[in-house]
Amino acid sequence: MEPDLLRTFPLFSDLNAAELEFVSKAMVLRKFRKNNLIIFEDDVGNSLFVIKSGRVKISRTAQDGSEAILAILGLGDFFGELSVIDGLGRSASVISIDDVELLMLRRVDFLDLLERIPKIAISLLKELAGRIRKSDSHIRSLSLLDAKGRVATTLIRLAEDIGKIRDGKMTIEELPLQRDLASIAGTSRETISRVLSRFDDEGHINTEHDALIFNDFKSFKKLYT
Repeated sequence: MEPDLLRTFPLFSDLNAAELEFVSKAMVLRKFRKNNLIIFEDDVGNSLFVIKSGRVKISRTAQDGSEAILAILGLGDFFGELSVIDGLGRSASVISIDDVELLMLRRVDFLDLLERIPKIAISLLKELAGRIRKSDSHIRSLSLLDAKGRVATTLIRLAEDIGKIRDGKMTIEELPLQRDLASIAGTSRETISRVLSRFDDEGHINTEHDALIFNDFKSFKKLYT
């Protein structure tokens, strides 16, 4: 693993060259094909994963067998940290959306890194705090907003998690399937389709192939948060 690439990941962005070299030696590259189960809910967890390429979805399965998607993660994001920290079972399943490359840290190595390089622990806390804030916002949207508002906040969350600036505009490349968007927003596929069409008619978004483009992301976010 190239140490300079690690610096582009939020978890390791504050490390110096020597620290990055030390971290890179502890990492193992793992590859998974599209739609592959990476982590199974309730399994014992002994590794943390950082996404080098591709996307994954974090989900839980209800008693009736339905899937509730909690988040979609992309380049530079990490998962599996809770079990690595407390030694308990996995809190959710993780499935690859694309072919993915993951950098794996064993629990014993990660805990050793936290002791040797406290800056990683600080970055970890910042990232976890950000996730809690996003989760709080998402829970509020599910309980208080109408369908249009829930879809809007779902798009905003995806843009902030996996969006990229393309030609000066926030873009969600390879927008998740409508059934996945429906699971995240707590609504139906038909509602997702209807609301996306409405946002398009209102001039908030455009779609090109599998990409969703915000015409003015800041204004859209201000309108729905």
